[in-house]
Amino acid sequence: MIFLKLEEIVELAEELEEKIIKFRRDFHAHPELSWKEERTSKVIEQVLKELGFENVRRGFGGTESGVVGDIAGRKEVPLIALRADIDALPIEEEADVPWRSINKGVMHACGHDAHAAILLGVAHMLALLKDKLPCKVRLIFQPAEESGVRSGARQLIEEGALDGVEAIWGLHVWSSLPAGKIGYRSGPTMASADIWGVEIKGKGGHGSRPHEAIDPTIAAASIVLSLQTIISRELDPQETAVLSIGRLESGSAPNVIPEKALIQGNIRTTNSIVRDELPGSIERIAKGIGSALRCEVKTNFIPVYPVTVNDPDMVETLKKVASAMFGDQSLTEMPIVMGSEDFSFYQQKVPGVIFFLGMADSQKGTDAEHHNPTFKTNDEVLKKGVALLTALVMESKGEE
Repeated sequence: MIFLKLEEIVELAEELEEKIIKFRRDFHAHPELSWKEERTSKVIEQVLKELGFENVRRGFGGTESGVVGDIAGRKEVPLIALRADIDALPIEEEADVPWRSINKGVMHACGHDAHAAILLGVAHMLALLKDKLPCKVRLIFQPAEESGVRSGARQLIEEGALDGVEAIWGLHVWSSLPAGKIGYRSGPTMASADIWGVEIKGKGGHGSRPHEAIDPTIAAASIVLSLQTIISRELDPQETAVLSIGRLESGSAPNVIPEKALIQGNIRTTNSIVRDELPGSIERIAKGIGSALRCEVKTNFIPVYPVTVNDPDMVETLKKVASAMFGDQSLTEMPIVMGSEDFSFYQQKVPGVIFFLGMADSQKGTDAEHHNPTFKTNDEVLKKGVALLTALVMESKGEE
């Protein structure tokens, strides 16, 4: 570290801890769904402007949600971005805490309130260290990470949030990782997530005269079973992939053979080549079975999130900085996570890394699964995230 000692960064983050926790609890009490993060964005915008950030913009995707702002360093390049997602989930909170959600049926059940608070903590750090910053930094407070097809990351990229950026960092609190641990992985880190569907058309009829009908339900049942052979018999056993059935509809009465049936599901993999091949395999099997059973079959595929792939060189930087700040024991290599992240869209444009900050503590109840109504954030780890992200910025070398 050229311009500042690591221990000084840790001390500064500790001094900001109370402010960071206050932000986190305020965001938690006022959660907002994807593309509706107006209050959250207004708070963030105001703070960035008060801290002297430049080019502060609020509002993306035709909404008032999302904030991007820059802070100049000693050099204009490289331009390094830090990203936090800020949206909540349609979940009724069950955790009994003073800062419980006041918005019925909406809850920060994935830690995005922590992400926003941590990045605001980093904003304060960067403002304090402005004269020592080695490069220009952009903070991206992204809406709609949970929105699926209408991804906030993809929309922000389209509207220029990544223009000029040379590398991007992201952090995700993680409830299955011990509190304070820093989880990392190089290369494929989180799975892709895509939606597929099969529409089956037969010929309706009376349940007592199946020979006069063409039963789409039988075709649907056969397709459901046969699709699993894609994973078990067509893929290399060393590949990771999941094909799930989430919806199966057919008929409305027990004595009627319906005319139509519908199957919908999702597929996940950590290999982009496999991801590209899976829709064709689904179509081949579904249409083959449909033809054999005299049914018309249509398939559709909706790409959602790509594979999240961490840049190996940036991972090495993360390990070096984290080890120097908190010791080798603070680091743990993560297994591939089969959940998905729209941070992957940024990584398709520039090198990037998303890493994990553990917060599991059974005595505090901060080990509940993400997307769970009892999910709780461990506020004690927030300052560590602030310190580490700040140190990663300080490690970036501007042009001499």
